[in-house]
Amino acid sequence: MTGYASAQHGASATGADTDTRAPHGRRLGLEIRSVNSRFLDLSFRLPDELRALEPVLRSLLTAQLKRGKVEVRAALENDDGSSLQDPAPRLLQRINSLQDAVKSWLPQAAPLTVADALRLCANAGAGPEDWSEAVPPLAEEVLAQLLAARAREGERLAAMLHDRLGQLRSLAQQAGPMVPLLVEQQRQRFMERWKEAMALTDGSTLPEAARDRALTEATAFAIRIDVAEEITRLNSHLDEIERLLQKGGEVGKRLDFLIQELHREANTLGSKSAALDLTRISVDMKVLIEQMREQVQNIE
Repeated sequence: MTGYASAQHGASATGADTDTRAPHGRRLGLEIRSVNSRFLDLSFRLPDELRALEPVLRSLLTAQLKRGKVEVRAALENDDGSSLQDPAPRLLQRINSLQDAVKSWLPQAAPLTVADALRLCANAGAGPEDWSEAVPPLAEEVLAQLLAARAREGERLAAMLHDRLGQLRSLAQQAGPMVPLLVEQQRQRFMERWKEAMALTDGSTLPEAARDRALTEATAFAIRIDVAEEITRLNSHLDEIERLLQKGGEVGKRLDFLIQELHREANTLGSKSAALDLTRISVDMKVLIEQMREQVQNIE
């Protein structure tokens, strides 16, 4: 299912983000995007400083998500100028001394700018930034937002599926009474043909034998077009789908299987059709089932 969520760690105190403290005054932004997919497909776009934390993020996501094409993006940004500290004079002297040493060997080297000096002062003595404590709770927060967004979409999908279930039940109810009517019409047709044949016979054929043959053909026709079994199974599948929707949880793959079974019953109903109205019902059922199938493949 689709969804989007994001949060920041280390934002300024005036912001609405999570934490006001971050290594070296930098902000970490994390976002997770999810689009529909039958299987779980994770991709990560992380800066080099966070690459080592990918297994932690992957483990967290696989524990909560079962389906979807999920993309995780992270970015590190410097905080605004209000967090800058006055550089120490000794550090500035050291940078100036190093610049003089470089220029003695490379006279054409460009002098340092103020921005260069401030950046060197900020990074002086700083080791690699450790985000291992900040990333997991931030990822859990973003994942919770994503799950909430996907849950809202799941509610919309469930409403759509309930609507299609109601339409399928209505079509099944329409198909049920058609078969006995068709069988009776065909039996009358056979009996009329038998009477016509008896009027033209020269007496070589016994009336009882001809009548039994006509009734046998009518019975074979009734068996051939009987869809009561298909309608019963179709209603059973509809009941099971409705039960799973009410139960909730990880039901996507089970629903996917039941949709396949619905499609099989609708196909059989069409192949046994002996009337245009029954064929129309079969086509309408397959249209509704296909609409359900496209959405069910995206449910957890």
